[in-house]
Amino acid sequence: MASRPGPIHGRYRYGPWHGGPDPLAPPYDVRAALDEVGREVLAGTGAREALRDLLRRGIDGRGGLDELAERIRRMRDAARRRGDLGGTLDQVRAMLDQALAAERDALAAEDTDAARLAEMDLATLPDDVAGAVRALADHDWHSPEARAAYEAIAEMLRREVLDAQFAGLKQALSGQDPEAMNQVKDMLADLNALLAAHARGEDTTDRFREFMDRHGDLFPEQPKDVDELIDSLARRQAAAARMMASLTPEQRAQLSRLVRDALGDPDLAAQMAQLSDTLRALRPGLDRSTGVGMRPGGEPLGYGDAVEAVAELADLESLSNQLAQGYAGANLDDVDVERLEERLGATAARDFEALRQLERELERQGYLARGDDGLRLTPRAVRRLGETALRRVFDGLSATGRGDHDDRQPGQADEPTGLSRQWAFGDELPLDAVRTVANALRRGGMPGGGMPGGGMPGGAPSGVSLLVEDFEVVETERRTTAAVALCVDMSWSMVQEGRWGPMKQTALALSHLVQTRYRHDALQIIGFNIAARRLSPVQLAEAEPEWVQGTNLQHALMLAARHLRRHPDAEPVVLVVTDGEPTAHLGPDGIPEFMWPTTSATLRATVAQVDELRRGGAALNVFMLGEDPGLARFVDAVARRAGGRVFTPSIDRLGEYVVADYLRARRGRR
Repeated sequence: MASRPGPIHGRYRYGPWHGGPDPLAPPYDVRAALDEVGREVLAGTGAREALRDLLRRGIDGRGGLDELAERIRRMRDAARRRGDLGGTLDQVRAMLDQALAAERDALAAEDTDAARLAEMDLATLPDDVAGAVRALADHDWHSPEARAAYEAIAEMLRREVLDAQFAGLKQALSGQDPEAMNQVKDMLADLNALLAAHARGEDTTDRFREFMDRHGDLFPEQPKDVDELIDSLARRQAAAARMMASLTPEQRAQLSRLVRDALGDPDLAAQMAQLSDTLRALRPGLDRSTGVGMRPGGEPLGYGDAVEAVAELADLESLSNQLAQGYAGANLDDVDVERLEERLGATAARDFEALRQLERELERQGYLARGDDGLRLTPRAVRRLGETALRRVFDGLSATGRGDHDDRQPGQADEPTGLSRQWAFGDELPLDAVRTVANALRRGGMPGGGMPGGGMPGGAPSGVSLLVEDFEVVETERRTTAAVALCVDMSWSMVQEGRWGPMKQTALALSHLVQTRYRHDALQIIGFNIAARRLSPVQLAEAEPEWVQGTNLQHALMLAARHLRRHPDAEPVVLVVTDGEPTAHLGPDGIPEFMWPTTSATLRATVAQVDELRRGGAALNVFMLGEDPGLARFVDAVARRAGGRVFTPSIDRLGEYVVADYLRARRGRR
């Protein structure tokens, strides 16, 4: 593909495209993904669950959400074994023991009362590390080596605490530059002023740029704006709080005292406290109180390393929750792709981007729509599912078993059959002019005895002499219309016996057949359990099993009769798919009444609706699933009473039976 094609000495230079998405790339193909979703929907899975399962499995050889989540889980387990969060206390204890050992050696070498008093002070130090460090704050050290070791404790803690909040400060404070801490204080003052202005809603673009120009070397993450800076700082602050929450109460108390003492500089302590309060206000939703459950054992971790370990665990926990998509309104845009790539690598990020692109393309191409309760199938997607279902049905039908949609009685006005016949008195069919003239020419209907070249005097062209027997008319086929009510059982027994999916496939196949080939027909799908309701194809596709007992065929037939009355000129067709005898009916107050085993009241109410359909000219054909003796007796009686038929198809051929019977029934009565 041309890359910035420009004439060079009358020629063009070609090379790889570097201008973003390939403008000549074919549209993203989501048909395979939609077919996978469709297979699960037709098998009885809800649409949202089917899409979620597809994203969890992955597609086209790429890992899905489950694979990514499993890798995150393994990393979380490894991070929990990373080390002991209380290692800072051990580190301080070791440094303190070193200082005390050097001091005792120096005191032992002195033969003075002051040395003996100092030894007594050391012998009465508190047992806890924090208490001992604080008690030694006013100690008159006799050993310069011991004094340096003790002072190193405060410097180490101060450096670790600052590094835990600012990733670049540990390196800056590791040298002996006395101005380094002053630079840190200046940075904190500028940072607090910047964040305060941002919190007030001021435009901080220029101020942020000036801040990064001055202190950017202390922020290795190199945030692009104030929000990224806040996110980074708040993440570390929350990790430090969770690290403290993960310690035992005794460890937490000691480490808190050590940190406060290490930040004994009033200016530094005030700036850090202000920063902490500001970050909590700007990012209040971060978890700062839940311990991370580090497993015991492992190497002791210093304060900064412990905070970083907790931050890593927090990232992994967040990614795990995002990939699980288990919360209301979840979608793949919630996943932090940059964090995912940081933890799992570029390949994992590409696999995830492919899944997100699939979800977006299903929306963009009109197969999915996002509502308040998440993603839903659109009518376009349901039409494709219906097409797939109908193709499966027709694949199972024999060439002679597909039926014929057309009533082929010659009649007026519709589509020509391609045939013609001799005109008869009373015919109102269109005249076939070509065949009529051809008949006249074949019998010699030209002037001059039918000889070629004959014509009128003077060479004028002559006409063709027509007789009655020359006339032919075009045959047409008269198309009848049908009003179809498909009543499908949606009671829990259909789910238990594995009939839910084939039922949906059958209804969607019939709906697609009517919508695409017989648009003049009026199809109404009616689902029934304890009560009946009208269903659009989309509602049927999204229908999920309900733990509801009751088979209210009476209510379903009542809705079917209303549908037929709205189309009085159409051929009435009523098809019922059920696996159980009626066990519910509408009471006088319109409220469904359920009783098992079935009662005479339910049977009378149902039969009354059968009689009403019969009076309206509709035959009731029942597709009986299963081997329920009570259902068999009932449907046989209904078929005799309504002049219909009973079918007992195997579950895998239900669609073939229903579609074939529809095609047969809607041809109309001869």
